[in-house]
Amino acid sequence: MKKNLLLLIIGCLIIISMQAQDTDVKDSVVQLYGVVMTADSLEALPAVSVVVKGQNRGTITNNQGVFSIVVLKGDIIEFTSVGFRPKTVKIPSNIEGNQYSIIQLMVTDTIYLAATIIKARPSREQFERDFLNTKIPDDNLETARKNNNEDTRRLLVATLPRDGREAASNYLTKQAASNYYKGQIPPQNIFNPLAWAEFIQAWKRGDFKKKN
Repeated sequence: MKKNLLLLIIGCLIIISMQAQDTDVKDSVVQLYGVVMTADSLEALPAVSVVVKGQNRGTITNNQGVFSIVVLKGDIIEFTSVGFRPKTVKIPSNIEGNQYSIIQLMVTDTIYLAATIIKARPSREQFERDFLNTKIPDDNLETARKNNNEDTRRLLVATLPRDGREAASNYLTKQAASNYYKGQIPPQNIFNPLAWAEFIQAWKRGDFKKKN
């Protein structure tokens, strides 16, 4: 008996709590309506977005700038339209009743766009001339072909500095040659025809020209 009485009391308390919550929810619901106009000329603004900020609920104004939407007390309403600065309005939490009306003025927002130059369509002769004179940058294959040219390779050999491996190899070669003739006079190649032939070829290649 006591158990049934306890369950009955708990059920009554739950019903009373739900009714109180339902009353609070109904009391917090507000029918927001109003009109949106321009601030300078007081003209009605159609198609203005009226959105509850942070929620996926909203509406737009009609041709006379009039709107109506159901919101809650304390919600923030955002008004946006192309060419006008956005405006936000907070619904007071302490308003009496369930209706709230506003007149929202929108200020014009000046937007400067980059200049657009419109030109006439080129003639066939102009198109062919510009197409033939267009310089296409070299791809990797064409760059490799130019670098494998004999004159280009010769120029690269003469101008590019040696890397670490080439410099070390050259140093070791000279060191080995000096050690080979250490303690005696090294041979003179002034009468060596092979040395003269190599000297002439180096002279023709420009190996002795001054490098910048």
